[in-house]
Amino acid sequence: MAFANVLTGPGRQELSIDLMRYSRAAPEGVMDYLFVKLLQWGKAEGYATFNFGMAPLASVGEFSGARLWEKLAHLLFRHGEGLYNFQGLRAYKAKFHPAWVPRYMAYPEFWEWPLAVVQVSVLIAGGWRSFLQPRRGTS
Repeated sequence: MAFANVLTGPGRQELSIDLMRYSRAAPEGVMDYLFVKLLQWGKAEGYATFNFGMAPLASVGEFSGARLWEKLAHLLFRHGEGLYNFQGLRAYKAKFHPAWVPRYMAYPEFWEWPLAVVQVSVLIAGGWRSFLQPRRGTS
């Protein structure tokens, strides 16, 4: 029904997931259940923190000094759910009240950012097939 690949940091400092998936037949809330059980297990095992991972493009281009391509990335975040559920992923993780830490992506030339964003999104989605398939709503 659902699974997550668990990553552990040195000295039991941080617990994280690398990949999570659930079947279309899974009951509503299965991912919430999986996360809660994983958090409980991590606490019982002595892990200090849990890393929910990134929320790609979540605050790119929101600031008044943002460059044109950053504003375009913001539009992708707001209206690109046909490509990837950027807003849904952030909203899902936000319900666990994480401490958001900015992450940055570098690319060689400014015109190469669209390809870089797509490549990172495909990696996060777990490959092209997952990236291109229609999304099921978040639980």
